[in-house]
Amino acid sequence: MPLETRYETIIGLATEGDRLGYHGFFMPETWGYDMTVLLAEAAARTTRITLGTGIIGIWNRSAATIAMAAATLHSMSGGRFVLGLGASTPQLAEGLHDTPFEPPVQRMRRMVTQVRALLRGDRIPLTVTTNARALKLNVPPAPALAIHIAALGDAMTRLAGELADAWAPFLYPWSQLAIGVERLREGATRGGHPDHLPEIHPTVPTAVADTDAKAREGAAWFVSFYVTTMGTIYRDSLTRQGYGKAVAAVLAANAPKFTGIVPVEAEELLEHLVVYGTPPEARRRLGRWHEAGADFPVLLLGPNLTPEALELTLETFRPMLPPSGP
Repeated sequence: MPLETRYETIIGLATEGDRLGYHGFFMPETWGYDMTVLLAEAAARTTRITLGTGIIGIWNRSAATIAMAAATLHSMSGGRFVLGLGASTPQLAEGLHDTPFEPPVQRMRRMVTQVRALLRGDRIPLTVTTNARALKLNVPPAPALAIHIAALGDAMTRLAGELADAWAPFLYPWSQLAIGVERLREGATRGGHPDHLPEIHPTVPTAVADTDAKAREGAAWFVSFYVTTMGTIYRDSLTRQGYGKAVAAVLAANAPKFTGIVPVEAEELLEHLVVYGTPPEARRRLGRWHEAGADFPVLLLGPNLTPEALELTLETFRPMLPPSGP
């Protein structure tokens, strides 16, 4: 979770997930720790779990810097690293990185193309300083390193279908995954591989508690936080998908100040966006994502959870893992 700042808790979650047999540990980079550094420590402390950025914004670093970090983490982890990239938000690009936020699809295309070339061991295909001598990395190539693209809009989802190994939408309703798959198929066709689609790796807010009421409170916090405080990207995406009245109800319930409330008239947002409930109910809701076509749901945990709440969450989904791990 972007608001989680407890260093040992983050690393401890990676090591405990590794011990329990979870398949992956993914961390977003926002306005806190440098996630490539934390993932390097996680790589040193784990043995089998996949490690990934979920996600790094494409405005935060150059393609070469991202490729160097990816190659380093690939080597340190014994090939367990995957690179997740996303457009992030105007608020972060402009308010933290002092970089103008522009329509992101072309930036993402250039970023993925340049990173892949560098990871193959090729010279970077320059697009801005085209009179310079293009360089390559002085590290072992990692051509098989997977790249995931976070996408909500149609154009970016098509690009994921064309270029990515996995599509990683966030705050995207499970009931809409089939529509996203059609956009992926359009992109794959454009890329010349219509029968080879990216895997579907949605990131899903998750709130597990010992009572339904407490779990719903956690789920409501997630939805209201992202709809009201993270700019317009998520509310606009949900409105395009037909949830405009529910989004308006959440905005009204959190005005003039944030309350963390999702009113009953917006209940569908909780049901379509969040895995929540007591352990049996949370497992049932996660099952919806698998039934809707998700290959690899990533559970986004809330910030500042107690050790007991973290343990409850990890134990809740453990029965859904293969007995001997992946």
